[in-house]
Amino acid sequence: MAKRVYLFTEGNREDRDLLGGKGANLCEMTNLGLPVPFGFIITTPTCREFFENGNKLPNLLEQEYRVALDLVEKKMDARFGDPDNPLLFSVRSGAPISMPGMMNTILNLGLNDEIAEGLARKTDNPRFAYDSYRRFIQMFAEVVMSQDAHAFEKEIEHYKKDRGYATDMDMTAADWRAIVERFKAMADFPQDPFVQLRLAVEAVFLSWHTPRANVYREMNNIPDSLGTAVTVQSMVYGNFGDDSGSGVAFTRNPSTGENLFFGEFLFNAAGEDVVAGTRTPQPISALADKLPAVYDQLNETQALLERHYRDMQDIEFTVQEGRFYMLQTRSGKRTGRASVKIAVDMVRDGLINEKEALLRVSPDHVEAFLHPMVDPDAKTDIITTGLPASPGGATGAIVFSADEAVKVARDGTAVILVRRETTPEDIHGMKVAEGILTELGGMTSHAAVVARGMGVCAITGASGLSVDAEAGTATTKDGVTLKRGDIITLDGTAGEVMLGDIPKTEASSSDDFQTLLSWADKHRRLKVRANAETPEDAIRARELGAEGIGLCRTEHMFFDSDRIDLMRAMILAPDKKTRKSHLKKLQVFQQADIYALFKAMDGLPVTVRLLDPPLHEFLPHGEEETRALAGRLKLPVAEVHSAVTELSEVNPMLGFRGCRLSVVYPEITRMQVRAIIGAAIQATEDGYQPYPEIMIPLTVNVREIRLIGDIIDASIRRVLGEKSVSLRYKVGTMMETPRACLGADRLATAVEFMSFGTNDLTQMTYGFSRDDAGRFIPQYLDKKLIEHDPFISLDQRAVGRLMRLAVEESRAVNKGIKYGICGEHGGDPRSIQFCHELGLDYVSCSPYRVPVARVAAAQAHVLAEG
Repeated sequence: MAKRVYLFTEGNREDRDLLGGKGANLCEMTNLGLPVPFGFIITTPTCREFFENGNKLPNLLEQEYRVALDLVEKKMDARFGDPDNPLLFSVRSGAPISMPGMMNTILNLGLNDEIAEGLARKTDNPRFAYDSYRRFIQMFAEVVMSQDAHAFEKEIEHYKKDRGYATDMDMTAADWRAIVERFKAMADFPQDPFVQLRLAVEAVFLSWHTPRANVYREMNNIPDSLGTAVTVQSMVYGNFGDDSGSGVAFTRNPSTGENLFFGEFLFNAAGEDVVAGTRTPQPISALADKLPAVYDQLNETQALLERHYRDMQDIEFTVQEGRFYMLQTRSGKRTGRASVKIAVDMVRDGLINEKEALLRVSPDHVEAFLHPMVDPDAKTDIITTGLPASPGGATGAIVFSADEAVKVARDGTAVILVRRETTPEDIHGMKVAEGILTELGGMTSHAAVVARGMGVCAITGASGLSVDAEAGTATTKDGVTLKRGDIITLDGTAGEVMLGDIPKTEASSSDDFQTLLSWADKHRRLKVRANAETPEDAIRARELGAEGIGLCRTEHMFFDSDRIDLMRAMILAPDKKTRKSHLKKLQVFQQADIYALFKAMDGLPVTVRLLDPPLHEFLPHGEEETRALAGRLKLPVAEVHSAVTELSEVNPMLGFRGCRLSVVYPEITRMQVRAIIGAAIQATEDGYQPYPEIMIPLTVNVREIRLIGDIIDASIRRVLGEKSVSLRYKVGTMMETPRACLGADRLATAVEFMSFGTNDLTQMTYGFSRDDAGRFIPQYLDKKLIEHDPFISLDQRAVGRLMRLAVEESRAVNKGIKYGICGEHGGDPRSIQFCHELGLDYVSCSPYRVPVARVAAAQAHVLAEG
């Protein structure tokens, strides 16, 4: 039988998968000789066993952890369940990948009526004893017995109001004892400490599948199969008096990345008071002023841990009667800008190398350099301030609950989630919010930590704001009342809240960011191109590091107001001669646009896709628009109506589009090819180095490619012949259909490159309409019918299998063929890793995703090297 229980002396930081991150790090700190309250860990495989066994603990588990408990008692010189010398425990979750605040915790476990009295005698501090007992009952009732925590809070508030108390600190031991009696009447919890422990272990395992944990795992791509460990640790107390307290700290500033010890501390407070944000803490310097010896020990410990782990650490600690204890260390959550600065600084300091630095920065964090910030010159109506918990600028309509945020954001409305403080249950609302504002809490509160991890703008601890969620108002100390639906702007960098929609500035780069990107380019194999049709997008893409255009959708060039009617006239032309006349005029626009792309991408490849969408997309919809078009084109309304009806399709995405347009209307293809080659010649004459790649869309067999390829070749020869010049170019196809992938070996005989259009390839493989899948994809994800949205992250099992087959079989026929991907997956880090493994030559994504793709491509290469 596998060992299920480990003492803190029996593991180390390499045991994350077995003991969870929390447990592994507690073992490591114990091995380092740091003052860690002793305990034991129940493993993650035991969690999986628990679920496989129908949510029942394995046989003999209790016997095994009782043996460990006996050893903990000897180490701590106290006994679990002994009123005269009580040992109490914290029971916490700990997954292999950090999920801060997403699962359950129970503190002060082991208290009952008799032991609470004993604790009061032993400590000579009855107020502390009954406050601890009250906290335990409240937490146990919520976590284990699923009772409403707010009912207990309301009971305390009523009690304080009846007696005229302003804060909890006004309450005496007698008051807390009275509260305990009220709570006991509200929650029938067990008095037997060993029953409490068994139920707590079960509750922690069950919290692996709470809604908030499920949402967090989905957001961060954490597998459901990992499970959580349970850490059972001896309690130490920060709420023991003025020489006690609890704190959370980071070895560097988690918002800016500055190499300065950063943290917060609450005197005479339990650890949950700091994390929950129910009291606004003091900066860590307050500890240095009041307990300098403790601060020195803390400062030495944080420096040791950063050197040891070679990463910025998030630490939790407690001071009990002037004695320092370490409760946790883990890699700290940080903002995008901080992650880059910390990684680059650590390379300069010799702690890590360039490859390690690249792996330390989430590709999503790269986007922090691409997001708008509040324009400092436009700031007006600053109504309150708070702590700059997560930087950036965000504007939206006020909502007061997570559920309301989801409901309002469903139609695309930007929302700002305003709360007194956030809890893990708010994760679904935080996910959809543009920004988060809380009245309470510090830089290490739940709202701050989670927002930074998600890259969401956030301000916490706005003490000048009074939030009343039930009334739907938030009132500033100056008397400004904000109501549900009011528009506000948050400056998460400065911690300022403003009325209205304040202008934003373009995101700014930094020297550290450019250094990291240079390392990414040095350590990647995959090229990164951009999907772009306009000169502005092409220029921006190149500024962001694009190495060419992987997809130019030529149809986008025909929708401008000065061209759309000409395009419509071409479509409605009654004969080929008239159609050619209109195409000749369209060629002028097409050639000018493509010339601008060649100019912007001087020396780099530009993949131009031939016309792809169904022709009906260019035509008007509705009676009024149809009549107006007929008038502008001087055509009978009935004739336009007839054409629109004739071109309408039941299933247009699988209809008359893509290469099928070239088959039926070869004159359209000839015009486009002449425009592409004409633009290339013009660019060459003007001193640029164009490199056109002509892409045939939506092919299903090699005969289509040969037919259209002949049209392309003849058109190119004609244009080049007229100018007596030579030009480098390629002709390839877009791999968008399962049949194209299954017949890639035949297609490879007729093309020079293949670019996977994974949007349509996913759509056709799944049979999901990408335009309508939003109606049911959320339910599929909730019910675990799919692991992730296949339109966001590439499905490697089926779509990826088609891609792999296409690459392997086509490469065997044509070793010189080049491969790319130009669907939206080209900017998704997980999909990029698959493309690297597949041996593609490049990925192409939207311009603002180019830096993300550069970093993700480098990470894929570094990981592949091991």
